[in-house]
Amino acid sequence: MIRKKMINSALSITFAALALAGCGTANQANTGTPTASAPSSSTASSEPTELVVSTWGNDDFTAKEVIAPFEKKFNVKVVFEIGNNADRLNKVQQKTSNVDVLFLSDYFTQQAIDADLIEKIDRAYIPNLDQLYDIAKAPLGADYGPAFTINQLGIAYNPKLVKTEITSWKDLWNPELAKKLTMPGITTTTGPMLLDAASLVSGSSTFNEDQAFAKLKELNPSVVKYYGKTSDFVTMFAQGEIAAGPFMQGFLKDLLAGVPDAKFVTPEEGGYAVMNTVNVVKGSKNKELAEELINWYLSKEIQEKLAKAKINSPTNKEVKLTEEEAEGLTYGADMISKLRYLDVKYVNENLKKWTDRWNREIAQ
Repeated sequence: MIRKKMINSALSITFAALALAGCGTANQANTGTPTASAPSSSTASSEPTELVVSTWGNDDFTAKEVIAPFEKKFNVKVVFEIGNNADRLNKVQQKTSNVDVLFLSDYFTQQAIDADLIEKIDRAYIPNLDQLYDIAKAPLGADYGPAFTINQLGIAYNPKLVKTEITSWKDLWNPELAKKLTMPGITTTTGPMLLDAASLVSGSSTFNEDQAFAKLKELNPSVVKYYGKTSDFVTMFAQGEIAAGPFMQGFLKDLLAGVPDAKFVTPEEGGYAVMNTVNVVKGSKNKELAEELINWYLSKEIQEKLAKAKINSPTNKEVKLTEEEAEGLTYGADMISKLRYLDVKYVNENLKKWTDRWNREIAQ
């Protein structure tokens, strides 16, 4: 497993929605549950403070159930900048927008930290952090924001096309799956996880780049396509072009829409944690409000609403879901404690080298 390289915590893409959870004021402790109290950062009679939030999207449910109550409580007008990770990070880097709060996947967040674009948070003003699973509290260091949702990379397969039950990462190398596989490309969020899984299957107890690439070259003839987007997987799966491959659990409902019998498996060695974080942008004039927003979306009440709506898997460990409510979500202490988590700083430092090698040896 990638050391420095990787932290083993024994984490496309339903992250298109913004989930925001409970808080109090920036100057006093609170229970973490959203309530209809007076605004903390401006008076009720003043004009609303504009808070610019950069995220993937804002669905109707989140707008009504999460954003509107926050705006009312804190006399805020939330303005969204919508787009993918790379485009939105580039805007912050180029200073072409006045973003206060930045939602990114952990790899891109690390890039923002390395570029000195992220403000250090005051954790004393974000008491709901204490309610999170340990893996989500400070995935990129205690100075930076938490993970507000967690997903896992496991294996999805069609049991009508695959006779042998899949239980392990090594099952991807089963000859039965020849010409039935799709795999993520190295530049996708989950590409480095596939590289680590290949090293694991090779028998290495710590990450071994050479063994990982050798193992992937061995698998290469079985792969129909290396996909760049989760939607590519869903389409090929629905059309019967592929029968199995590494897949993000958060998109299971999309897979089931095309193939109702589809199965998602957490491999016995553990799935891989995929986390989306939220941070304050350096230089924000609304740091206290931004921290209120972070605290808001971490609350049990908000995280539970978004989980039951199948929008985000909760990182608040106090959220309790029935078996039906939890279906398709990365949920529960048992599941989350077994996830493997890559050291994203190490990944970012090596990704160009891995990509060059991938293009030479795999993507031919």
